Amino acid sequence: MTKYAIAGLMFACLVPLARADGEYISPTNERVRISLGVMRLSNSTTFQADSSTGVPGTVINGEDQFGLDASDYEPKFQVVMRAGERNRVRLDYFTLDRSGSATLTQPIVFRDSVLQVGDPVQSELDLRMLSITYGYSAWHSEKLEIAPTFGVTSVQINAQAKVTTQARHVDQREDVAGPYPTPGIDATWVASKRWYLDGRWQWLSLTVNHLEGSLQFLEFDTLYRWKPNVSFALGYTAVKARLSSSEATNGGFFDFDSKGPEFFVRVAF
Repeated sequence: MTKYAIAGLMFACLVPLARADGEYISPTNERVRISLGVMRLSNSTTFQADSSTGVPGTVINGEDQFGLDASDYEPKFQVVMRAGERNRVRLDYFTLDRSGSATLTQPIVFRDSVLQVGDPVQSELDLRMLSITYGYSAWHSEKLEIAPTFGVTSVQINAQAKVTTQARHVDQREDVAGPYPTPGIDATWVASKRWYLDGRWQWLSLTVNHLEGSLQFLEFDTLYRWKPNVSFALGYTAVKARLSSSEATNGGFFDFDSKGPEFFVRVAF
């Protein structure tokens, strides 16, 4: 509930910024954009955590075996600031926090714990991504803007599996975190004074020592300018993340796929 309360408070702070009058400048010339809304995500999660002694962990489907929510509402937050005509910086924050419960139908090795058939498992799986992205508008006009981008994304994954009965007490946690470079491309096309389209794509694939990672962000939005500096947007977002480790004492992987529609309000100046 905390994240929804924060989103509601931030939205309340945006309302006084809306102006009923003023000139309709092109979205390609806006100096500041603040977007706040909600995403309806469909989720697919697979992960494996090997034991510290090298015993392979069980490949777990988070939704089927741990009862994690297959769909979820999450807040959307984005800020874009422009310096000059062609330079801009974007801040994105993505969260996917889920919990679930299930009774196991097969033994599961999760890091250094072995969960047994019949265990009532309480699980949590949280994903947070904070991205700071610089873009340079290689093409810039009143109607069209195309900007190659380069960003750094901080990824944090927290997983927990807990069993609490009179006979057994298991509380196994797993945390993964790190910064990753994310190049990409942004584009804006202005159809009319009231309507415009926004899109972005960012990706990553790298290998560093024992760690392999891939990230992909896709977003496409149609925006209607209700007031000179206030727009309503309906779009689609997709996030894919895979992090794997071949380290002998800390092997395994996390594989996320979340996608769905989004709605947000944008205030721009």
